[in-house]
Amino acid sequence: MDKEQEIIGLLKTYNQEHIINLLHKLENNEKQDLIKQIEQIDFHQISELYENTKKELEINENKIEKINYIDKQKLNSKELEELENIGDEVLKHGEYAVVTMAGGQGTRLGHTGPKGTFKLDVYGKGKYLFEILVDNLKEANEKYQKVIPWYIMTSKENYEETKNFLNKHHYFGYPQKSVTLFIQGDLPLVDTEGKLLIGKDKKIKEASNGNGGVFYSLRESGILADMKNRNVKWIFIGSVDNAILKMADTSLLGLAIKQNVEIASKSVVKANPKERVGVFCKMNGHPKVIEYTELPEEMAEEKDENGELKYGESHIMCNLFSIDAIEKISKEPLIYHSAFKKNSYINEEGKEIIPKEPNSYKFEAFIFDCFPFFDDMAIIRGKREDDFAPVKNKEGVDSPRTAKELYEKYWERQKRKQGGNN
Repeated sequence: MDKEQEIIGLLKTYNQEHIINLLHKLENNEKQDLIKQIEQIDFHQISELYENTKKELEINENKIEKINYIDKQKLNSKELEELENIGDEVLKHGEYAVVTMAGGQGTRLGHTGPKGTFKLDVYGKGKYLFEILVDNLKEANEKYQKVIPWYIMTSKENYEETKNFLNKHHYFGYPQKSVTLFIQGDLPLVDTEGKLLIGKDKKIKEASNGNGGVFYSLRESGILADMKNRNVKWIFIGSVDNAILKMADTSLLGLAIKQNVEIASKSVVKANPKERVGVFCKMNGHPKVIEYTELPEEMAEEKDENGELKYGESHIMCNLFSIDAIEKISKEPLIYHSAFKKNSYINEEGKEIIPKEPNSYKFEAFIFDCFPFFDDMAIIRGKREDDFAPVKNKEGVDSPRTAKELYEKYWERQKRKQGGNN
């Protein structure tokens, strides 16, 4: 009883009386489940995040400057070979691991289930996104005669489904002992008055805390310790939905080591000033990615002395970290961004409300929010047709149709290259 009174006091302090009303109506088991959930929530943090939604975002333009990068296409064969040789050594010694962020559902694609289980219609018979990633890893394993440890971050909702899918397909031939699934964190959803939403299951509605939650989850799940046990020195973190993602890009790895930095990233040139992607820059002397929603229009269109977009290096979720960098980031709180979205909820009378307009805030940390913790980072500019075939939308740009085309053309070019080398 004391525990319940303590919880009621906490809810009163943070103006969440509607949850007290719910507690009084619940059967004992349901009540205990809700109390357990409430105990896990940092109400002070949620209150602060809600207050931040009322503040205007300010960007002090004169503190933003262009970031340096290396254009891979402009490297001569000797320079490229040097970087690849440096990176090769890490893979040959088994000091490399890969993390795939696979917490998303395929809802926008009209697909039921985790996004990694979506089948891309390539070469007639199709390949699942997880299968495409496995192909990529197997190729690297064969080249370096090592098995790269593969860690897959799921959401709480799609963990079981992802695990069952991979089991059913025998991990597409990847050694199961080298694959580990872990779950990313959640944060509650709040309405426009800062009240926590209640779901149909009579619990507080939560949503994943964004891909920036990967660092904390790596440490909390014991995966960081596992990586150390395996003598991993460098970790690549990428998303599940890029059909031509190179997870063992030794030129990126070699550049990070050569420049003596702890983090590195691959970019592609922004398609146009209005493309909805985050772009690299330096802010207050530190590397940063500014989201497209936060970049003023005049800056988005600004050109440099070569006539290229000054802020034109798109972040495409191809990120590399030293193990020390991940350990450091995992202990630091990242900033959270709010997204105003439509979310159904149960009202005081127990009736489900399905809103027609956005009604609540979701809070997310982004992976690139850790970049300002470092003085510098290495960036290598790739080519869209070689590095970036996202599967995000059902139709139009970044859709299965565009990804299929990019994937098939990429592998046709690779076959021609190999044919020319024979």
